[in-house]
Amino acid sequence: MKTVIRSCELEKVAVKREQYPKADLPEFAFCGRSNVGKSSFINAMVGRKNLARTSGKPGKTRTINFYRINDAVRLVDLPGYGYAVASKKEQDAWAKSINDYLMYRDNLSELILLVDIRHEPSAKDKEMYRWIVDSGFAGMVIATKADKLSKNQRQKAVSVIQKTLGAAYRELIFPYSATTKENVDAIWDEIHDMASFHTKK
Repeated sequence: MKTVIRSCELEKVAVKREQYPKADLPEFAFCGRSNVGKSSFINAMVGRKNLARTSGKPGKTRTINFYRINDAVRLVDLPGYGYAVASKKEQDAWAKSINDYLMYRDNLSELILLVDIRHEPSAKDKEMYRWIVDSGFAGMVIATKADKLSKNQRQKAVSVIQKTLGAAYRELIFPYSATTKENVDAIWDEIHDMASFHTKK
């Protein structure tokens, strides 16, 4: 079912816990390596070109960005990992910022991993996915840049992603394209279902 976006805004830009918005909505956070396309994904999900700032330069998102959608859910853009050019001090600061959010945000409904469908998930992707599943989340994966592959290649790539990550549910791996908007509606459906589940708990 198509989700109608009535309102969307960048509600907060945070580094520390005291800067987070009130924990009053289900939140869906997106993690992945630097430049995997998290900001482009959020823009496509809400039908806006520049709500989330994108860049061809890895490591652009260094803060935790909270996007309030329809006053019903938040999409949360986490800093990307694996940005080798960043200093050790910067990487440690990003890691602490992400870890604090993941450990203390009680209204986090799902942590969703983004990977590039064209490449086998990295060691850091595998580590992140294992943490997601071990923390009790469903293990939803967005495989970006799907328009770069043929339908047959996509099926093979999803199989590689599932095997490499050790994902139990293939149906939770969504091939996705910011260009064609493929699977945007299906991903929204999954988010709405998860939000409803957590709201009723």
